[in-house]
Amino acid sequence: MTRALKILFMPVDAIGHVNSAIGIAQVLLDAGHQCIFAINNQWKGRLIKYGFQEVLLTQPGRQENVDPAKYWSELFVNVGGIKATDPLETQINLAKNLYPVIIEQIKTMDPVIEKLLVHIAPDVIVVDHAFEVPAVARSGIPWVWTCSFNPLMAGYDERVPPPGLGLPSIGLNGHQNEWNRCRQALNLAVRDHWSAYNKWVQSRGLPALHDYQFYHGSPYLNIYGYPLELDYLDMRSMPPKWHRFDNLKRTEREGSFEIPVPLKNKAGKLVYFSMGSMGGADVDNMNRLLAILGRTRHRYIVSMGPKHESIKLYENMWGAATVPQIQVLPVVDLVVTHGGNNSITETMYFGKPMIVLPLFGDQYDNAQRVQERGYGLKLDAYNCDEYQLFNAIEGLLNDREMNDRLQKISKRIQQDNSIAMLPKLIQDIVNSKTVIDLNNNSED
Repeated sequence: MTRALKILFMPVDAIGHVNSAIGIAQVLLDAGHQCIFAINNQWKGRLIKYGFQEVLLTQPGRQENVDPAKYWSELFVNVGGIKATDPLETQINLAKNLYPVIIEQIKTMDPVIEKLLVHIAPDVIVVDHAFEVPAVARSGIPWVWTCSFNPLMAGYDERVPPPGLGLPSIGLNGHQNEWNRCRQALNLAVRDHWSAYNKWVQSRGLPALHDYQFYHGSPYLNIYGYPLELDYLDMRSMPPKWHRFDNLKRTEREGSFEIPVPLKNKAGKLVYFSMGSMGGADVDNMNRLLAILGRTRHRYIVSMGPKHESIKLYENMWGAATVPQIQVLPVVDLVVTHGGNNSITETMYFGKPMIVLPLFGDQYDNAQRVQERGYGLKLDAYNCDEYQLFNAIEGLLNDREMNDRLQKISKRIQQDNSIAMLPKLIQDIVNSKTVIDLNNNSED
């Protein structure tokens, strides 16, 4: 019988990352382990219902009694991450304006985390962050790096497109030149931030970062969630100590979702619409899209987002600030989504076709991959018109062959239940008692 482990979770406290961490922690909790979340105090009381312990952290510049969805959505709007720009311009905006904010947060919190690890003394640490956290890497405690993004974000690899841009990954003739041009533009945008961060990471006793990369990954175990049918394994193999699951889906165990009365007896297919916790902050675009959908013959369940009081719904809609997505997905016929990684993997889990309207980052990559693989369509979130949306909706709802394939994939994913392997993987890295040489990631 394996002993119960004390597992400390340290995700970026944006909604999507925390939801992925919840999914991972639920599997480990069910296996008998203790799960503790070190997280910003804006999350106070939100994780207890899952059976997790909370260790609340105070960060300079963040008010305590603010919805974290509101904090992150406003931050992304302010740094130019949610606006009508092309993918490369959006990614450059994030690199120039968001990266300094995140880097400063890490530098401020690193000594706090160092003391916290001594106090909690976890057996394992699970990190979900796109930047190196020196206190974790230097701790001597086995740790897991989680990539809750599209897997293109999981390290530099010239065999696949650069991440965050939605570049083609099928039919490669001529695309490599575009990949290289975009890589160079992104490297130029992050060069100064990367150089300074690399020096700081080394000052904390860690080896130099790879060029233009902000993290090393874990020498123990690295995991990501992405369905086999969408993954890039046809283009590259993952390096050692990487493990893929079909998803990092959380389970909502409280109550169930009933189709609201205003929609239950209306005609038309049932569609779920969500632009995510951040996309919902762009009220003008939300209302533009909903006005178009209000003229269709179908019914819509709408996740209205952090500015729900400013969102207009129509007679064929029901919505709320937040919607229990895991419970809604099984009952709908189609999903219109921003393309966040959780939304993509959860929609595939339930076998639903999707229209992806990406806004930033890996959402573009997810949209591209869904369309390339034939499981949905991508449209421009800011410039798609009524004709395009109508045609996409009707086309996907009436594509019987696609829907049949998606149902088979859903059955495969649910039967495989790949995430069930995680407790053994975690136990193995603890039992191995491996000592890692940080300078070359070798095992002693």
